[in-house]
Amino acid sequence: MIRADPTVEKKPQARSIRSWLAALPTPSAARLLFVIIVSAILVVATGDSMGLPWPYFAVTSSALLALSLLFFASRFSSRPRKVASSSETSLQSNAELFQAAFDSAAIGMALVSSNGRCQRVNHSLCEILGYSDQELLARDFQEFVHPDERISIRTKWEQLLSGRIPGYQVETRCVQRDGQVVWVLWSVSQAHVENSESVHLIFQIQNITDRKEAEQRLHHDAVHDALTGLPNRALMMDHLRISIARNQRRSNITFAVLFLDLDRFKVINDSLGHMIGDQLLVGIARRLEACVRPGDTVARVGGDEFTILLEDVADVREAVSVAERIQQEMKLPFNLSGRDVFTTLSIGIAPGLVSYTRPDEILRDADTAMYRSKSLGKARLELFDEEMQARTVNLLQMENDLRLAFERSEFYVNYQPIVALDDFRVCGFEALVRWQHPERGLISPTEFIPIAEEGGQILQIGEWVLREACQQLQHWHERFPSEKPMYMTVNLSAKQFAQPDLVDRVRAILSETNVDPSFLKLEITESVVMDDFKSAAEMLAHLRELGVGLSIDDFGTGYSSLTYLHQFPIDTLKIDRSFVSRMDTENVEIVRTILMLAENLGMDAVAEGVETKEQMSLLRNLSCKSGQGYFFSKPMSVAEAEAMISETYYPRPALVA
Repeated sequence: MIRADPTVEKKPQARSIRSWLAALPTPSAARLLFVIIVSAILVVATGDSMGLPWPYFAVTSSALLALSLLFFASRFSSRPRKVASSSETSLQSNAELFQAAFDSAAIGMALVSSNGRCQRVNHSLCEILGYSDQELLARDFQEFVHPDERISIRTKWEQLLSGRIPGYQVETRCVQRDGQVVWVLWSVSQAHVENSESVHLIFQIQNITDRKEAEQRLHHDAVHDALTGLPNRALMMDHLRISIARNQRRSNITFAVLFLDLDRFKVINDSLGHMIGDQLLVGIARRLEACVRPGDTVARVGGDEFTILLEDVADVREAVSVAERIQQEMKLPFNLSGRDVFTTLSIGIAPGLVSYTRPDEILRDADTAMYRSKSLGKARLELFDEEMQARTVNLLQMENDLRLAFERSEFYVNYQPIVALDDFRVCGFEALVRWQHPERGLISPTEFIPIAEEGGQILQIGEWVLREACQQLQHWHERFPSEKPMYMTVNLSAKQFAQPDLVDRVRAILSETNVDPSFLKLEITESVVMDDFKSAAEMLAHLRELGVGLSIDDFGTGYSSLTYLHQFPIDTLKIDRSFVSRMDTENVEIVRTILMLAENLGMDAVAEGVETKEQMSLLRNLSCKSGQGYFFSKPMSVAEAEAMISETYYPRPALVA
């Protein structure tokens, strides 16, 4: 048997049409080949049936077959090379596009190895950091991070490389080549390179310095005073909160708070204008800063109010020394718009005691000490102590009790007689409010009236007293008819006098009680009418139109009433008790002058505070018409007053011995 030689090349076996079609690269090519072959067969069959000469259909069919072979030869030979060329071109194109996008990106970009080495950087990153690309590629990326930020950045870096986080974004600071600090938004994620086991990091960096500076300006403006640039109340409270917490941990070092208020700042504003006033506040701020150490805080907490936080003071004497230094600095004039302006400060000092737990507590006590210094004459300093604390607690309790006094009907009215000095008949009464506290007993008006003034309760109290006095006056007129009926005087507080509807309120009470207005006198202190001369003159004129009388109380204690007195529709001058009490030694001529002034202006005069027979005699010799004081009677109840009226208007017949 002859075996086939394996080295002999085997002839290729014929392949079926289906196998050829299957080998075609695309279905469309198979269809085209099938059409060409069928066409060739049809040409041969048609030519044979029609009797065409052999050369005709032989040439035609051969051409069609050749065309098909050429088609497939081109398809099988060119397609693989065409695919390979397209793939290479696509890869090259993608690489170029990536490189172009990386290089021309508007934000800084960098490809960094796991050990922090820069491997590729773009132009935007070079501009942000101020380095060339070669300089960046020669350095570790963390070299550009601000030293204060490196620990936090390193922690994030390690978390990313360990796979605990897929990426991170953070706002941080970087240092440029020239040393300038820039704020950047730093975004980092891992980049996996194909066929590479090493880890790379993609950095995207945006310069956000402008935004951070804007945020810092907004934050600064929120906690600083716009005029002086000093910290405001909110920032001062934060600093105080920190100092209190630190003070509770340490016993040997403490702090102190100074509360400062300008004296007569309103006068400067009103006389020289608000622009000068603002310049003065700025000048004071600069002097205060110069009087303290760098670690201390000077703040503006109100219109003309400043506070100073003195840190790390051994004892309160250091705080007093600073306050005295400030007082000395304020003695120098401020040159404002070409003129010298002088001012003084009232200062309250509160030591930082361990008992303080809230910043508002120590600020309140320093404020209390400041008001104490103002009440004692201004331009001085006062130290907050336990006695002042007791007064403050008492004041707070009184404020609370005052709000309930009306509900509890704790107020009543006493009446002090005004006596004619020629015949000692009672010509009128002054209505004086009294407060009978259920626990503390009778509280002096000198204690609660200022508190009621400040808290606003004086409006309610004053209107109630006016109504009570008018009702009582009408009752007495009906019970004790006379050719010369008694009059009633009622004090108006500063807040009452400033009420726009005061005239309407007085008119309503007169109508309600049916009192003849000519027997009601309203008393206003000299300082009240002089605070706003124009408004006071208008209000007094409207009150005078109602028909009521008007008195100036405590006359002689003001500073300019004599100049404008003739412009007010005043009926009566009440000579202040301070002049009457010293008549026997030094004030006789002052009283004489006031009485002559009242006579020349067509006014009555009433001497207040008459306590001795000698004073009464001197007043009679000076032709003073009326007097009021303890020599005649203390303020009395309704029953006591009616008894005095009865004796005055209906005297008992003298007993015959």
